[in-house]
Amino acid sequence: MKSSYKKIENDRNRLNARFNSAKNSSFNPIRNWTITVLLVIFTGFHSFGQRLDDYLKLAAENNPGLKGSYKEFEAALQKAAQIRSLPDPTLSFGYFISPVETRVGPQRARLSLNQMFPWFGTLKYYGTGSEAMAEAKFQAFTDAKNKLYFKVISAFYPLYELNKFIEIEEQNIEILKNYKTLATSQFSNGNGAMVDVLRVDIMLKDAETNLGILEKQRSPLVTRFNNLLNREEEEPVEVANELEEVMVQENYRRDSLLENNPTLQEFDFKIMASQANEMTAASQGKPKIGVGLDYVIIGKREDMMVDDNGKNALMPMVSMSLPIFSGKYQAAKKEAKLMQEAYQYQKEEFENELLSSYEQLDFQVSKQQDLIRLYEAQIKQTQQSLDLLYTAYSNSGKSFEDVLQMQQQLLKYQKLKVSAETALKINIAEIDYITAKTLDQ
Repeated sequence: MKSSYKKIENDRNRLNARFNSAKNSSFNPIRNWTITVLLVIFTGFHSFGQRLDDYLKLAAENNPGLKGSYKEFEAALQKAAQIRSLPDPTLSFGYFISPVETRVGPQRARLSLNQMFPWFGTLKYYGTGSEAMAEAKFQAFTDAKNKLYFKVISAFYPLYELNKFIEIEEQNIEILKNYKTLATSQFSNGNGAMVDVLRVDIMLKDAETNLGILEKQRSPLVTRFNNLLNREEEEPVEVANELEEVMVQENYRRDSLLENNPTLQEFDFKIMASQANEMTAASQGKPKIGVGLDYVIIGKREDMMVDDNGKNALMPMVSMSLPIFSGKYQAAKKEAKLMQEAYQYQKEEFENELLSSYEQLDFQVSKQQDLIRLYEAQIKQTQQSLDLLYTAYSNSGKSFEDVLQMQQQLLKYQKLKVSAETALKINIAEIDYITAKTLDQ
């Protein structure tokens, strides 16, 4: 038991410095942005470009869910301030309808003031438990912020992917128009067939329809992104033309996986709070001490003169509660112990989920990097083959179908490369999220 009390004391001292400075703060997302940056854990910005940095900051300033999470933390701080207070003193007044006669005169009225004090250390354990729960709320806020950043990143890169798809499709349409002009010319010269013109015309209609569908896809993606930033749905979103190349090694940030994750720290603080609650329950099972003062108003005797005739009486008092019904305190201690075990099991389960998620993400990162290299090589070779087929068709007017098929193959690899680059960025961002990557890492 002594070791448990000592651990709670150490935990309390560690938390006090932080909470004394934080409990009077208020969250203004614009005015206190610098403070928020120091308090919370950032997903690494430097990999995503300056414009994305601005969007992440804007999301932190405006997102109502994040503001609500921070307000929960502030409310927990206020509860920590309340819980350390003594119970209110009691003041009572009584009037004797039938005065009680005493030697110095009849008692007319009585005024009583009483203050109860919990057993030594009870308020301290109350405070430690409530502060630890407030810190758990702060870790929940930190995780909510990190998750918001990941959502913003996950909504940002599909816009880049869409822009690249539109660009690729527009280039494809221009190429197909050139092919149609060439096929028409070859047919007019007697070197080609009319079916070649019809083939390219069919592909042009497909490409134009695909382009129209892609353009319509922009609106829901922009709406989703702007909603995360809590701004007008039609607000334009600036997206870079090219992504910064990022190649990461295998087991990227694996050593940070279980170190700084805010959800794991949240479980630690909940366990600490439950330990303090166990000590609180033990203290509540001990007597409470009361200190009071009675002031009795006494009237004068008219039938005789005595010393101190009509002198009011003042009586100090000490009282003590008798916690003879200890079952509820034992149940509270048992509840606190069971909660410690529950939080420990939940923490272990979350660690297992983190490890599983990391392994899958690490595989996806490696997979996307391999695919990007493959698609780059395929695009290069396909372009070379297409150039040769185009030259051959220009000279002979034959094998136009091969030219069109190779063009479609090139289009496919170009889009697959863009999708792999987008997926890689999102996978890296998710690893940064679950490993709680900071701004300067």
